[in-house]
Amino acid sequence: MTSSLDEHVALVTGAGRGVGRAIAVQLARAGCRTAILARNEEDLAATVAEAELPSGSTVLLPVKADPTHDAALEKAVRIIMERLGNITLLVNAAGFAPPRETVMKTALADWDRILATCLRAPMVLARLVLPDMLAHGHGTIVNIAPSTGAQGRAGESAYAAAKFGLLGFTQSLAAEVREHGVTVTAIVPASVQQAASAAYESDGVSGLEPGHIAAAVLDILRNPARPHPTEIPLPSPA
Repeated sequence: MTSSLDEHVALVTGAGRGVGRAIAVQLARAGCRTAILARNEEDLAATVAEAELPSGSTVLLPVKADPTHDAALEKAVRIIMERLGNITLLVNAAGFAPPRETVMKTALADWDRILATCLRAPMVLARLVLPDMLAHGHGTIVNIAPSTGAQGRAGESAYAAAKFGLLGFTQSLAAEVREHGVTVTAIVPASVQQAASAAYESDGVSGLEPGHIAAAVLDILRNPARPHPTEIPLPSPA
């Protein structure tokens, strides 16, 4: 730990595994009061265990919620603010990517879940946390948008639509709130190891470890005075 982030309250979605877990663990170890949101209680427990925090630590707050349900997100944010305080960092890392399939063969239910998880949930959560950020003149929203989902590859129509949309939302929201002290940025890794679905990893490309993406989030938080671009690309390791 190079510096403490104990003045911050973070909400990390998709924190039950992969990139979301890595981000949550690193934030908590750095002293940030961190709420971890996921659908599965066992995954949340595994994230808490991986953090290896001292017994009795209240830095990590597990919150079980389905990000596709607006009411569940509203309840989760209310609980987090009551328990930890105003949210100063929102990290949207939740994702859903079923195996690749053509537009004509993809179930509409899968389209709905992809769009709800990867696009609508980040938009709803931003709307929920922004009032306090704007009122206090500071805050950070980070959206995780792997470039593998923003290249329009065959079999990834809904996933690509969601990630293209998330990047557009990031750009528009950043333009709306930057003059009010709120930073909005997207971290765009070229590819990620242990992705939610192997179908969405870059073919034949060595992916980034989740820890690399977590380090990029911490860098944003530890350097608030530095101008951060709206999109931060993370290339694959050589």
